[in-house]
Amino acid sequence: MGGPVTSNPFLAVIDEILRLRSCFEDLFAELSDAADMSVLQQLVLFAVFDAPVPPTVPQIGRDLGHPRQVIQRIVNEMVEKGLLAKADNPHHKRAMLLLPTEKAQDLKRRAEARAFETAEAFLSHFSADRCAALTGELGVLRQALESYIDRHGLAAKDKAASGSQVAGALALLERFG
Repeated sequence: MGGPVTSNPFLAVIDEILRLRSCFEDLFAELSDAADMSVLQQLVLFAVFDAPVPPTVPQIGRDLGHPRQVIQRIVNEMVEKGLLAKADNPHHKRAMLLLPTEKAQDLKRRAEARAFETAEAFLSHFSADRCAALTGELGVLRQALESYIDRHGLAAKDKAASGSQVAGALALLERFG
């Protein structure tokens, strides 16, 4: 009874990944909803937290592959929400440094606690060894897809308009993985 998706092994993998994405969104929806944050806002916040020194808007744009103007708009929204603060940059007159606020740090603590709680509960049903093997296989799949996309010039022209939902889901996985 397999249709075109299940009869093609690669399309079946894509179907499962898309279904998993929905599951991960459900698992972490309460934190995203509580913070009223878009996927791109989450990515920017992760970039600020993960940077070894306070980053600037252009640095985050380059790291995430989004235009500076898109990141600037997101940063402005996050400053208004009290999640980011701007500080003078001693190395540049106009490019302000971005810092997480106490509100953002509290959100991060809650998100990490929830992620670890969920992961520990899940591991009682799915072994750590199996997770490690799956992580390796998914990494190989991702690298193969990236290589194929590069070879065939299939990269999205406007990353701000396409893929931010998928990128957000992947960022959540990397952040809490």
